[in-house]
Amino acid sequence: MSNQDWLERSRKAVWHPCTQMKWHEDFPLVPVQRAEGVWLYDFDGRRILDGLGSWWVNLFGHGHPRIVQALQAQLKELEHVMLAGFTHEPVVRLSERLSQATGQQLGHCFYGSDGASATEMALKMSAHYWRNCGMPEKNGFMALAGSYHGETLGALGVTDVPLFRAAYAELIRDSTILPSPDIRLGPSAAAKALEALELHLAVHHARTAALIIEPLVQAAAGMVFHTPEFLAQVYATCQRHRVHVIADEIAVGFGRTGTLFAHEQAGIVPDFLCLSKGITGGFLPLSVVMTSDDIYAAFYDDRLARGFLHSHSYSGNPLACRAALAVLDIFEQEAVIATNQSRQAQFEAMVAPLKLDPRIAHFRHRGMIWAFDVLSDATDFSRRFHRAALHQGLLLRPIGTTVYFMPPYTLTDAEFQFMVEAARQALDEVLPL
Repeated sequence: MSNQDWLERSRKAVWHPCTQMKWHEDFPLVPVQRAEGVWLYDFDGRRILDGLGSWWVNLFGHGHPRIVQALQAQLKELEHVMLAGFTHEPVVRLSERLSQATGQQLGHCFYGSDGASATEMALKMSAHYWRNCGMPEKNGFMALAGSYHGETLGALGVTDVPLFRAAYAELIRDSTILPSPDIRLGPSAAAKALEALELHLAVHHARTAALIIEPLVQAAAGMVFHTPEFLAQVYATCQRHRVHVIADEIAVGFGRTGTLFAHEQAGIVPDFLCLSKGITGGFLPLSVVMTSDDIYAAFYDDRLARGFLHSHSYSGNPLACRAALAVLDIFEQEAVIATNQSRQAQFEAMVAPLKLDPRIAHFRHRGMIWAFDVLSDATDFSRRFHRAALHQGLLLRPIGTTVYFMPPYTLTDAEFQFMVEAARQALDEVLPL
């Protein structure tokens, strides 16, 4: 069957996520038949470079043989078993490996299926911890301006995206939104955010359970960067007021910012660490919340009501855990972090012409994330650029007027150069000089 056949069938039968389906009347869906490395292939044989790692999940290219081999082996042993009252080798080994990656400081892993689930679990854990400690009034939350932590109802309560919040406002519990520490606003932005945090906690610490934050990069906010120093000061302030810090590393974990976990660069250990997306290399859904001995101990009791009352049917799925173990093997045995760092100079030379483009402002880079803002006031810039990039054989989806690259780590120098040049050509089409 051809592209046309599949896109028509999909448009009629599939309700696509975060999408106004009517737009696909004149902007066709992209049918994908197969994928290999950094490339997606449609049913007519055309290929598209996956410049987003398929929404930030694909770390090592599509169909990575080591992950495929691990899944094939696991399929012969155990595909799934409920984790309530049972356990299995992959989930035990993965929990131990993740704990080791935090220096054993976050030694307890609770599993879900996606990033929003991880946010929900961490929020509930934090509030429940304080209740178990005799402080049920500590159940409020804080987040940064522009923050995105998922689209389930609890996650929307700490998500500061007007479009999403307005659609479901009557269902959402409000949280305190702090000013943005966006480095594009200068050093004063971080100072104002820290001052607002201190002022709020000075008055409301007794009713505040936690601050949730994406360390170093607020991805869906438009690749908003802040410094490790800001994160360290936020952590110190929260610790002083006995308020948890939830590190949402769903998007920025597993090497995206240049270290395995972004919070490492601030020299802190959060109270809760949320992981998903890249944890399985883009093969299977999996999320995890990691926490400390102290928090775990507050739930350890003879009474069921003091236990953490949350579950997912597919929690700790053996196949997903086995894929995650293969991902950790790749990181360790192929020196992924060091290899990425060694390639930075070459990549920086390739993107240098974009920095000089008069249509571009605030070019920024951290680890394996590159972003820039396009000087356009067109409300439909994102859709137009996305379409133009696809015409060039490149998958990019700007956030507003922010264009960013988050490709698989395995792309070659030639593929990186292609990505940069295709983005420039798309920009020429949408916003001619």
